[in-house]
Amino acid sequence: MAVSYFASVLHNTIALITILNPIAAATVLVSLMPSASQNEIHTAARKAAITTLIALIVTLYTGKIIFSFFGISVMSLKVIGGVILMMIAVNMAYGYSHKVRHSPEEHSEAEEKDDVAIIPLSIPLLYGPGTIATVVVLSDNLSENFSKVASYSIATTAIILSAAIAYIILRNASLITKTLGVTGVKILTRIMGLIVGAVAAQFLVGGIKALWNTM
Repeated sequence: MAVSYFASVLHNTIALITILNPIAAATVLVSLMPSASQNEIHTAARKAAITTLIALIVTLYTGKIIFSFFGISVMSLKVIGGVILMMIAVNMAYGYSHKVRHSPEEHSEAEEKDDVAIIPLSIPLLYGPGTIATVVVLSDNLSENFSKVASYSIATTAIILSAAIAYIILRNASLITKTLGVTGVKILTRIMGLIVGAVAAQFLVGGIKALWNTM
């Protein structure tokens, strides 16, 4: 059980961190705060990570309830979540992941704001529709193999680890973008796009199969 628990935490953390895509968010952070000091970058990274962490935890524990209130089943969410993630994955594969969740108009508006950590850095760059669907679906998938307490424990741990990794990457946004360059960032984004695409395919197949069996 310990091994499978650890493996599940690792699997879910990898899935979340690739969908959060903090590397792309780091490049946006640098572009929005080109003349910012290291302390200002660190503050923005901390605010964005904390906001994302809170949003993910709230989604984990209330997501199913909210969707059930609107009559949306987890099976349907798997399908639409898979479609959204597949769109994100395709754009990531072409190196344009930030365009899916962050429009030029939002970028222009964000440049005029003093604090960009919450909007658009955390929402919608890190915490967007794809992330919401992923958290709800992953928690539901975990409940198939673990008890309710264990599944929520695994999901919560994965969320905390993902937010911590995102914070570390955002905190070092300037160094990462300088070291990797535009080409390096796009290569990493494309690799993560493949992982997101694989997760999307699992969501789609699992959702469609479940819906088909209920017909």
